[in-house]
Amino acid sequence: MIRHIVLFTAKDKADIDEIVDGLSILATIPFARRLEVARNRKTDQLGNDIDVIVYGEFDSEAELAAYKAHDTYQESIRRVQPLRDMRYAADYGVQ
Repeated sequence: MIRHIVLFTAKDKADIDEIVDGLSILATIPFARRLEVARNRKTDQLGNDIDVIVYGEFDSEAELAAYKAHDTYQESIRRVQPLRDMRYAADYGVQ
């Protein structure tokens, strides 16, 4: 299984809900075993820079690649990219 985690910061904090909305369409893509989009609760005492998190689980790298190639993924990028400042992504395998 592959876990896919993406962290976003907003250029303008007033746009966080719009970023969440733009990322939430990713849940309609059929290749993820699990996909969550959420606002950071910002309760960590050492750092709360991240505004929005995407967490996904995929059965294989091929499923993750198909997810990223989907038209809805491209639509999400179109909606979110102008509103976000930073984007950090990590993918790792688990057994």
